[in-house]
Amino acid sequence: MKTLISGCLAMCLLFSTQVGFAKEVYHWSFKPNNNHEPADTEKEYKDLLDRYSGFYIGDTSHKTLYLTFDNGYENGYTKDVLDVLKEKDVPAAFFVTGHYLNSAPGLVKRMVEEGHIVGNHSWNHPSLPEISDEELKEELEKVKEKFTQLTGETDMHYLRPPRGTFNERSLQKTEELGYVNVFWSFAYNDWETNKQKGADYAYNRIMERIHPGAVLLLHSVSKDNAEALGRVIDECRRQGYTFKSLDELMFENWLKVGEEKA
Repeated sequence: MKTLISGCLAMCLLFSTQVGFAKEVYHWSFKPNNNHEPADTEKEYKDLLDRYSGFYIGDTSHKTLYLTFDNGYENGYTKDVLDVLKEKDVPAAFFVTGHYLNSAPGLVKRMVEEGHIVGNHSWNHPSLPEISDEELKEELEKVKEKFTQLTGETDMHYLRPPRGTFNERSLQKTEELGYVNVFWSFAYNDWETNKQKGADYAYNRIMERIHPGAVLLLHSVSKDNAEALGRVIDECRRQGYTFKSLDELMFENWLKVGEEKA
């Protein structure tokens, strides 16, 4: 009886802890600035990202850009995006769901073959802070297992939190699972496929908010993005920007931390 009571108390404590974490669910947001100044976000968000090794922006003292795409499903434009990236020799990160891995395996293989990063966007796209630790782990492990099965690659280190929701528990648990949470300092309403407004609209929306260190969130379901991407890359380079991968960003952060500790 004593063992049973102890077990029940432990379960109750675990449940109350997880419920307590879930009470506070943050929705990622950023604050764009004018004149191509770097975007900002809430201090509380930045503190949490610093604590759990996440990021939303790169080194703002350099004109560097990081292209990231969310791939929840395929809409026929990822091939065009990959063609442009290959032609322009630009690296990108693609965050994929279980649905994408099952429905577009050839494109996922191509991403890897052409040197892009494939990140985890969860299997079913749930709000991670609102599911249990066990469910969270399963959501991420299923993606990684399927990715390895498809490509033979075992490395998957970057996570784009589905729906942009997070809290301290989700950041802590995903870090424990070996993931770096990647948020963003630029995004626009590009995912609504029935509200596309043309390549010029996408080009102008992106170029008006470009800033040093920007982590750009784009959706590959957008026809506008696919058609504007080449022009965006050319104009950014004309303005003195370079495109780097998330791996390069992490390496530079690692060097910076080492210098600060030295």
